[in-house]
Parts: sequence; C-alpha cells; structure tokens
Amino acid sequence: MMSIEVLTGVLLVCILVSFALGAPVGLALGGIAMGVGYITWGDALFNVIPTTLEGTYFSFILLAIPLYIYMGQLLTRSGIGDAMFSASQLIIGKVRGSLAISVIIVCSMIGAMVGIIGAGIMTSGSIALRPMLERGYDKRLALGVIMAGGGLGILIPPSIPMIMFASSTQNSVGRMFIGALVPALITIILLIAYVVISCKLNPKKAPLDKVPEVPQTPKQKLLTLRDGGLSLLLIVAVLGSIIMGIATPTESGAIGVVGAIILAIFFKRFKPKMVQSAGLRAAVLVSVAMWIIFGATVFSNFHLLMGVQNMVAGFTEDLGLPPMMVIVLFQIIMLLLGFIIDEFIIVLMCAPIFTPIAVSLGFDPIWFGILMILNIEIAVQTPPYGFALFYLKGIAPPGITMLDIYRSVTPFVLIKLLVLIIVMFNPELVTWLPDKLMN
Repeated sequence: MMSIEVLTGVLLVCILVSFALGAPVGLALGGIAMGVGYITWGDALFNVIPTTLEGTYFSFILLAIPLYIYMGQLLTRSGIGDAMFSASQLIIGKVRGSLAISVIIVCSMIGAMVGIIGAGIMTSGSIALRPMLERGYDKRLALGVIMAGGGLGILIPPSIPMIMFASSTQNSVGRMFIGALVPALITIILLIAYVVISCKLNPKKAPLDKVPEVPQTPKQKLLTLRDGGLSLLLIVAVLGSIIMGIATPTESGAIGVVGAIILAIFFKRFKPKMVQSAGLRAAVLVSVAMWIIFGATVFSNFHLLMGVQNMVAGFTEDLGLPPMMVIVLFQIIMLLLGFIIDEFIIVLMCAPIFTPIAVSLGFDPIWFGILMILNIEIAVQTPPYGFALFYLKGIAPPGITMLDIYRSVTPFVLIKLLVLIIVMFNPELVTWLPDKLMN
C-alpha cells in the first residue's frame, strides 16, 4: 500500500503531465484517480463511481448551475449590457474616467449574471473594451478594468463556484451569497477609488467624455434610467428571493431565467434564434462544467478516502503554526494552484480538504468559503500563467500584447489582494450580514 504522502506526489505529477499534454480537465482528473486507485486498491475502487454520480448529478443545489448559466446567456443577448452602461454613464455624469467606472460596475454585474470568470471577462470585454479604446482611454487602464470587473462575477451572487463550494462542503448557498456582498462592495469601492485617483494624477489615462452632439431630453433620460433599473432589478429579485426565504438558490435560478425572458421581450430582443443560441451556448458550458465537476469529485473522493485530510491536518500540526497562519498557508497553496487550473477545479479539490480543517480550528466555514472565492479570483488573474489573462488576450485588438495585459492587471490584482487580507483578519465582514438576515 502506497503512503498518502507518496500517493499525493504521484497524483500531482500525473495532473501536471496531463494538463501539459492538453488532456480535458474532467477526464484527466477522473482518469488519474481511477488509474492510480486501481493500482493501489484494486476492483474496490470502482465503488466510488456510483456514489460520486449520485452525489454529483442528483444534487438539488447543483441544479442551480444550468439555470444561472442559461440566465446569463439570455441576459447577454437581450441588450441588458447596453442598458446598464447607458444608465451608469447618465448617473455618473461628466467625470474623468467615467466610462472606466461604468465598466467596473456594469462588468461586475454582467460577470455575476454569467456566474463564471472566463465567460464574464469575455462578455464584458466584447461590450466595453472597444468603446474605451476608441474614446482615447489608456489601453492598460481599459484592459485592467475589464479584467477587474469581469472577474468580480464569481464574488457577486449568483456565483457558480459558490454553489460548488456549498455543495461539496454541505454548507448553505444562501449564506454564501449574502456573506459575499460586503467583500464585493468593498472591492468595487476600492477599484473605483483607484480609477478616480489615478486619472486625477495622470489625466492622459482617461479623457473627459464628450457631451453628445444632441443632448438627451428629460424623457429620454428617464427611459434610459428605467431600462438600466429594470436590468438591475432582476439581480435584486434573484438575490432578494433567497434572502427573504421565498425561494431556494435553485428556485431563484428559475426566477432569473423567467425574468431574463421578460427583459428580452421588453427590450425587443426576444427572437427564437436568440433563445436557441443562448440555449446551445448554455448547454455547452453546462456540459463542460458537469464533466469537470464529476472528474474533480471522483479525484477528491478518492484522495479523501486515502486520508489526505489527515495528512494535511498532521502537516499543519507538525509545523506548529497558530490557526490564522494555517489559513494563510491554505491561501498560498490555492494562489499557486490558480496559476495552472481554473476556479471550478480549485474549489472541488481544495474545499473538501481545507474546509473541515478550518472549521476544526474554530473558523466559520462561510467565511473560509468567501476567502477561497476571493483567493481564486486573484489567482486566475495573476501573471504570468493565470488562465483568465488568456481570455482577455482572446478578445483584445491585434496590437495588444501579453506584456500589456500583465501590466494592466497588476494594480487591480494588488487591490483584490488587499481585500483578501482585510477579510481574512476581519471575519465579521462576511458573517455579520448572513447572521442578521438569516438568523
């Protein structure tokens, strides 16, 4: 029988090799677990498959994933982005960098609707990047705010990684959603403050947006605000139904889908072709997500059954670290993992292992879950190998280099790292609101 330390090393080497060879993530993780497991356990290993299938595909919580993804696809095709940008610009007014501020606010909302980082960044970038560059914004500022806003999608409910965390650790999705609100608000405020201050110090970064040649009439302004308000109202309805106990997170996903269809009709974008394209794209994303969930869950279950949790707990005890330093160590591990794998896999691999240890040290699991989401958001955007950087490169104009992208994201990543540290040492920023609203 292989020791858990040697087994963990073998599994990690196999993962790195399979990723380097370009193997599909879900297949690689599940296949590695089954191959190594068969060598160490024999036929008994195959008992893991039916229990994993049952726990993964028959979970009521995970049913929310296809609903939120479908809602996001409908919304990105219904004109909601344009409506929110117009309303945001009207409210902010003539301020240097106002478009960049709008991008942070609106892209974070769009990212939240899509629910996953890659789709959030690509959707936000396709809407906002070209208008910023055409208006003369510094390309680093334009790229940075797209990445910062689009990446915030997994921190602002509804978030697919939060649902995965809650499912894999048997915690409340509703508490996760509500606990994320204060850290998300702090992050948005700090990002906007950075844009405002940097544009004041260096006016070349962002021109003063020109007044339209034909000013809007009061009626047109009212219609613009109405359209933007209706778009925002859907997010409030989805989250509010959970907070008020009207619906579970899964049921609120269904509310979101119905609301997205109503908005599409209202914005006169509802066409059979739009519904079909949204459905096909959602089906692809859901299929990919569920295969990753299944493969990663097989991998995690096998690793847990072999005793990795005891190994990690024993390792932290042997180091003699105080409880908070153990949490810091977990954050470093997840940051490093974020250089090579995406947010789904980090949650599914680390949450079942790290969360029970954090709870045994006296920490709140919801607080630890939000730390994990903050950490993942930073990790996948950190140069040189954060995979979200390559999503941004994919939608950038031809003249934009990877070095431009690295430089553009650095100040925004540092701001998010500051938020992670603030939340880590002030757990009440996460726990206070769920305790207040959900008793």
